[in-house]
Amino acid sequence: MAPRGDSVNEEMRLRSRRRLMHATVELVDQHGYASTTLADIAERAGLARGLVSYYFDGKRLLMQSATHRLMHLELAAALDRLGPDDAPRQRLACVIDTVLNLALDHPRVMRSHLALILDPDGGTFVHDPEQRQLGAILREVLAGWGAADPAAEHAVLRSALMGGCIGLLLPGARTPLSPIRADLFARYGLDWELGDPPERDAPTRPTVPAPATER
Repeated sequence: MAPRGDSVNEEMRLRSRRRLMHATVELVDQHGYASTTLADIAERAGLARGLVSYYFDGKRLLMQSATHRLMHLELAAALDRLGPDDAPRQRLACVIDTVLNLALDHPRVMRSHLALILDPDGGTFVHDPEQRQLGAILREVLAGWGAADPAAEHAVLRSALMGGCIGLLLPGARTPLSPIRADLFARYGLDWELGDPPERDAPTRPTVPAPATER
């Protein structure tokens, strides 16, 4: 039998990595991060336990990569449904709605992801291939929207979306989707009707009184 070529081996590696990331999302969705073991993930993916450590340096990295992959796949699919000729503001609205709805549809995955990246003792933010694909999608949408510096605006949008997801997922103190969405849409000058609004009318935003010295 002739040896497999490099391209075949690379495709097999990519397929195995994707199966592990998909299995991670499924199991964490069902059982939570703490209750999901690497052995569980390998079994769900149909791969040997040793391959998990071969492809990922620990459970934390696997979890972050799996979440980044989930996010960039969902964003790419949502934007593909719009088409390349849709208005840039509509595409940015789609990005915001997709990420916020991911927090609602996959609360255990997103909560675990946020907890890991905010843990100062857990390591640094992971810049893996999945995260780079996610970042590329966001920068492209922001460039179309008119950002003068898409890379810098990407960092701002990423932080704003993280904050929105935390608000949606904070145990015992959750914020409803509508005011979080309204705040993000106002930040980027987007009309409430764009994207996938959770209700017909935007929530009323309270007026903040000016300090006494300015009255």
